[in-house]
Amino acid sequence: MTPAPVIELRNATKSYPGGVHALREVNLTVQEGELLAVVGPSGSGKSTMLNIMGTLDKPTTGTVEVAGYDVSGLSDSRLSALRARHIGFVFQHFHLAAGRDAVDNVADGLLYAGVPLKERRRRAREALAGVRLDHRRSHTPNELSGGEKQRVAIARALVGSPRLLLADEPTGALDTASGELVMELLHELNASGTTVCVITHDNEIADSLPRRVRFRDGEIVSDTRSGVPLGPRTEGAGS
Repeated sequence: MTPAPVIELRNATKSYPGGVHALREVNLTVQEGELLAVVGPSGSGKSTMLNIMGTLDKPTTGTVEVAGYDVSGLSDSRLSALRARHIGFVFQHFHLAAGRDAVDNVADGLLYAGVPLKERRRRAREALAGVRLDHRRSHTPNELSGGEKQRVAIARALVGSPRLLLADEPTGALDTASGELVMELLHELNASGTTVCVITHDNEIADSLPRRVRFRDGEIVSDTRSGVPLGPRTEGAGS
């Protein structure tokens, strides 16, 4: 049985005044449990793609469904609830709160889920243990290395048990060893059932993942999974 799509884009475009087209009729399906890269050079449209997939922005035309919900028909409050329930974000520059320890930074990922503080902190401690930072949970960001900060950010993204993790250049600000550890964690998270999408300009990272969706000039120019070409502007694996 084919698992239900986590994300589905159909003929999605994103245009701006002046005739700028960041996305051009993109069709993409991300299935439950996939591990994929959205890869392309600066200006290719992959950042716009992140915003559309994460419901941080809406397409100019076309449709986007997240967990079966057409986002165009949702109010801002329902869209925020959908995002909080189904999507976790990891960014290149961590976005951790200075002066707050790792537990509270992770617990902040549950702020909008209506979870009491004590329970938020309990779940945060569990999430930190899951990214191998149990011994650093009382440390503030200025006491952590870059790799540790990124692992805190991953724990924060995962504390609400989202179906989809969107990682935007997750190794971009890290040294090689820290970057390898972060990618190892993303593989482990995917193996445990989380759908993971890595947005990157790094072809080496992209080539290490089972599926690669390559962008150029706002279009998908190739989509491969397990080394098998799916063709340009595909609707995705299994579609």
